[in-house]
Amino acid sequence: MKKTNVMRILDSHKINYRSSSYEPDEALSGVDAAEKLGVDTKMVYKTLVTESGDLNFVFVIPSDDNLDLKKAAKACGVKKIEMLKAKNLLPLTGYIHGGCSPVGMKKLFPTFIHKDAENLEEFYVSAGHIGEQIIINPKDLASLVNAKFCDLIKE
Repeated sequence: MKKTNVMRILDSHKINYRSSSYEPDEALSGVDAAEKLGVDTKMVYKTLVTESGDLNFVFVIPSDDNLDLKKAAKACGVKKIEMLKAKNLLPLTGYIHGGCSPVGMKKLFPTFIHKDAENLEEFYVSAGHIGEQIIINPKDLASLVNAKFCDLIKE
């Protein structure tokens, strides 16, 4: 497997991870990725990018859950937050929909990981390409991207 930029960044910081891949039919949801990888959907996290005025924020949540925008805004200390339009994802982050990783964006945005990940030994996040995942300790990821763990999903 060819190393992605995400993997090279992790290597340069000497962060342990494993990689896993699947044959992508198209840009799949995190739930579809979990099924193709043969793992529980609660172990595969998706990366979502939001905006609030001129500010952007990154959220990493379980693939089968939905981001609670009110909880997200509270975590960020802003009044209102919205999902970033898909057409703005590549220019802002360098990633396309379905291959967005919290590691290696063009700029380090404030990042938040759903609190349940803090108790996991490892979880899956995108390696920066559709069909490529990294398996990493959530605390190691949080340390690398200066993320905070908090409650982010709809009940």
